Amino acid sequence: MKKLITVVTFSLLAFVSCKQEAKQAESTSTAVETAPVEVAPVKAEVQTISLEQTTGEFNKKELTLEEGTYVFEIKNKDVDHNVGFVLAPKGKTEQEHHIKEAYVKAPVETGSASLTNEVVLTKGEYVYFCPLNPTPQYTLVVK
Repeated sequence: MKKLITVVTFSLLAFVSCKQEAKQAESTSTAVETAPVEVAPVKAEVQTISLEQTTGEFNKKELTLEEGTYVFEIKNKDVDHNVGFVLAPKGKTEQEHHIKEAYVKAPVETGSASLTNEVVLTKGEYVYFCPLNPTPQYTLVVK
């Protein structure tokens, strides 16, 4: 009987001890602070739109694009002088409204091409043209 009481007492003490350790572990684990996670910004995918100019006109008379980031590649096909590229909101074609990022990085010589900087386009209507060629104003719609 004495052995039975000792075993029961020992088991009871072990059980109580385990419960206390579990409580300590639980309170310790809830006190752990996590460091904030930094997420790198995702760079928008840049799409290239190629436009070719011949004397007095662009090869594409109208463009419809999704909102996004674009680079325009302007090609001079057999125009005997430099050409360029202007993009502006529809109805606001004065120079102060031109989207400066859409200017070509260098005048486009005969038989060559030049790129614009990255241009972020949002919903709306725009026009594109070349004052050096000169061309009509063509419509660019962003949906």
